[in-house]
Amino acid sequence: MHKQFAAGLGTMALTAGMLLALPGATAHAAAYPTSSFNVSYGQTYTKGTLTWYNQSVNVSGGNNSVSSSACRATWARTFAGGEQLGGDGGGHVCNGNKTFSFTVQAQVAGGASAVEVCLEDGSWNDLACKIYYRP
Repeated sequence: MHKQFAAGLGTMALTAGMLLALPGATAHAAAYPTSSFNVSYGQTYTKGTLTWYNQSVNVSGGNNSVSSSACRATWARTFAGGEQLGGDGGGHVCNGNKTFSFTVQAQVAGGASAVEVCLEDGSWNDLACKIYYRP
């Protein structure tokens, strides 16, 4: 009888330990701030989420293009102290929707303080841009 009791206590302790560990994992995941972005030009747009890490910013979301001759893409630039730190893009689409996720470097202490997100044409020229600040 003692063996069953001890096994039951072991299972309870393991379960309790797992439950207590979960809030710590959730708090760690929430440590990186996020911002929503939405940049439009006519009936086309790019929108999504910026995740602010210590040395980079992840840009994820979707692009919309309404015709095969009006291709769109997203470009983002990171800044700190007025200096551009990096730039990258993705999500090139013609006549439809496309999701994307890319990371822009920000190799300075504390990371980027701002990100400029731009909706691009099919040749990667800026159509519309907005600046988003680290929350």
